Amino acid sequence: MKLKNPSLTVKSFYSVLLIFITVACNHTEKKSGVSVFRYNESTGISSLDPAFAKNQAIMWPVHQLYNTLVEVDSNLNIVPSLAKSWDISGNNLVFTFHLRTDVFFHDNDAFPGGKGRLFKASDVEYSLKRIIDKSVASPGAWIFNKRIDSADGFKTIDDSTFQLKLNKPFHPVLGLLSMQYCSVVPKEVVEKYGNEFRRHPCGTGPFKFKEWAEGQALIFTKNEHYFEKDETGNRLPYLNAVKISFLNSKATEFLEFQQGRLDFIDDIDASFKDEILTKKGELRKDWIGKIILQKHPYLNIGYLGMLVDSTKAVAKSSPLINKKIRQAINYGFNRRKMIMYLRNSIGIAAGSGFVPAGLPSFDSTSVKGYSYNPEKAKQLLKEAGYPNGNGLPAIKLLTIPQYADMGTYIARELQEIGLNIQVEAVQKSFLLDATAKNEANFFRASWIADYPDAENYLSVFYSKNPSPPNYTRYKNPAFDELYEKALQEKNDSIRFQLYRQADQIAISDAPVVPLWYDMIIHLVHTNIIDFTPNGLNLLELRRVRLISH
Repeated sequence: MKLKNPSLTVKSFYSVLLIFITVACNHTEKKSGVSVFRYNESTGISSLDPAFAKNQAIMWPVHQLYNTLVEVDSNLNIVPSLAKSWDISGNNLVFTFHLRTDVFFHDNDAFPGGKGRLFKASDVEYSLKRIIDKSVASPGAWIFNKRIDSADGFKTIDDSTFQLKLNKPFHPVLGLLSMQYCSVVPKEVVEKYGNEFRRHPCGTGPFKFKEWAEGQALIFTKNEHYFEKDETGNRLPYLNAVKISFLNSKATEFLEFQQGRLDFIDDIDASFKDEILTKKGELRKDWIGKIILQKHPYLNIGYLGMLVDSTKAVAKSSPLINKKIRQAINYGFNRRKMIMYLRNSIGIAAGSGFVPAGLPSFDSTSVKGYSYNPEKAKQLLKEAGYPNGNGLPAIKLLTIPQYADMGTYIARELQEIGLNIQVEAVQKSFLLDATAKNEANFFRASWIADYPDAENYLSVFYSKNPSPPNYTRYKNPAFDELYEKALQEKNDSIRFQLYRQADQIAISDAPVVPLWYDMIIHLVHTNIIDFTPNGLNLLELRRVRLISH
């Protein structure tokens, strides 16, 4: 084909073509009732290969294209997906998965005749081995590190039976298998495209890849042969397509949402938060009835960490080695007021343990944390030998610029009880490096769940874990014993009880200052039906419907 305009490159030609298709698609949608769900990814998407699903931007589209053996439901329970059921051996080491036999990969030129082939157990073995293949260099390789039997970890028994073998009991492995890293991919397609598989995805998911003009738009269409059905026997998904745009400006994204060209927004940018939300976290009057505000517990905790290992050079003379001073900090500021005025009530003041609200094992009546009690804080400082903070050296708090106002708020409140906190805003890369090397005594951090199990949070305090995740270098044999016991426990209620006991020990020792349990905030148009948030903030579109205004 000869281009009339020689300055029009192939790349820009396809971009123009895609825009033309999109406009035509939008026009057709209005005329024929074709339903296209549209959202924006302001950070961009670098890959559609699940082995590289290291952040939300990649996890969301990967979840539309692929399936895992098991998945997480809206209540954060592990439920079947590609696996119909599973058995666990008496010694808790061998997990045998019985697979569905009605699942097909999307059509692809790598398959005979270009038709998608039947999914088999060997695909699971290939996909999981690929994650730990050093030549692939998947950032998800850590999930099986020191957990899988090195000789016989992943094994195909027959076409519909797959076996996973651990080298020691680790019940949360089911949570690991629900992660997008563990999505099942077909060997033929991966080998056909090599490194370019990132741009030529092929899975078994509810949507299939259609078109991608990087930096412009990404389009998926309905998988007509998807295996899941609703309660009345209708095949999922209901949507015809998904369109992802890549506007890097949150202000432009919001404008597009206002004008109805995006169906929802994830989170609200600080620059226009006050325009939409009251300080109580509700919609302002002029937005009520026009859009829907969705709020849901998010498995993320904001906290301050304190280095408690006196063998570390930077910590030897630190006042934070003293537990009573750490506890005084926890009692010394008002979390509820902070969340209301600095976060428009987005989040729950962390008055329990380190394990956040939203997890099935969370129980605020069993794990008692810290509430605002300045008199108690002053008493603890006195017991530590520093009445009213007299003689106590200044303590430097490292944070990133985004949370400098929060650090300043905490410092002002702690000043009232006699603590001198000096807030220093640094670049994120510097803070990550300093905490990983145990060179920061006092630092702001957060922990987002990789999978919906309290173990993921408690691993932060396990003494045998390196930094990360044990940035504070906390060590308590009583905690370690409960943590290890919980990993071997099959019974959920018993395991949850062990988790809560361990959480209470850690929070009483106060190597951290829990700030808030986070909350998912979505702005959604009123014509979007059955679009429900979940604790992992994973984009779930299988049951979403669009209705006409």
